[in-house]
Amino acid sequence: MSAQKLSHLNAKGEARMVDVSDKDVTHRTASAEGFVAMTAETLAVVEKGEAKKGDVLATARIAGIMAAKQTHDLIPLCHPLPITKAEVSFTPNQNPPGITITSVVKVAGQTGVEMEALTAVSVAALTIYDMLKAIDKSMHFDGIRLIEKTGGRSGDYKAPARSPSPKV
Repeated sequence: MSAQKLSHLNAKGEARMVDVSDKDVTHRTASAEGFVAMTAETLAVVEKGEAKKGDVLATARIAGIMAAKQTHDLIPLCHPLPITKAEVSFTPNQNPPGITITSVVKVAGQTGVEMEALTAVSVAALTIYDMLKAIDKSMHFDGIRLIEKTGGRSGDYKAPARSPSPKV
């Protein structure tokens, strides 16, 4: 890691919210992903729509979108942003059994939406767990990470590809 100055600390080392008032408004995007590992039986319950609490993926999608919009209330020092897009999608995976969660967040603003994309995935994963914990307490999360970001002063970023199936 480089000896870069941390933007959320002042000269005394105290936490501060970064002043973005002099930054240009630009179009920014971020996408993130994560994996909820579960038993094959639990995945079948989700795919058949048989969870007792209701539609697991529809509920997790709404929770993820709401979380992206409320990131500034959840993560200290994050700016409230006028998000223009928040999307959460799911891909069932048979081997290993589980669900891949992907989010895409966009804004025309003075700071990026990486935290919003990561928060969307994280809260969607927690919601899946909450809705299925009665049948599978062994579920766990893996590989929550930023996939890509565009826009802003620091430029674009694309994560290196990962192996075809998530590690469980």
